[in-house]
Amino acid sequence: MKDLKFEQKRSLSRLEAADQLSALAAALRHGGDADLELGPGRLSLRVPDDLRSEIEVEVGNGEIELEIEFKWPTAPSRTAPSQAAAGTE
Repeated sequence: MKDLKFEQKRSLSRLEAADQLSALAAALRHGGDADLELGPGRLSLRVPDDLRSEIEVEVGNGEIELEIEFKWPTAPSRTAPSQAAAGTE
């Protein structure tokens, strides 16, 4: 079961799509909190320094589908004590 799911489907102009991607890119570039305006609402996320990505392209039924997915854990990562001590010596 998911803790939270946000999904939005709507038609966008090419310029609106570019604005959304630019806002996401800026949030990823600067790190920390990402505030994204999505239509009538705002989505705020804390983005870590490291994340996993997946890009998928499907062509069929007269459409092209492009999915760009980023994943990261909800809990902050912790460095094991032995690794932290080894890194300081």
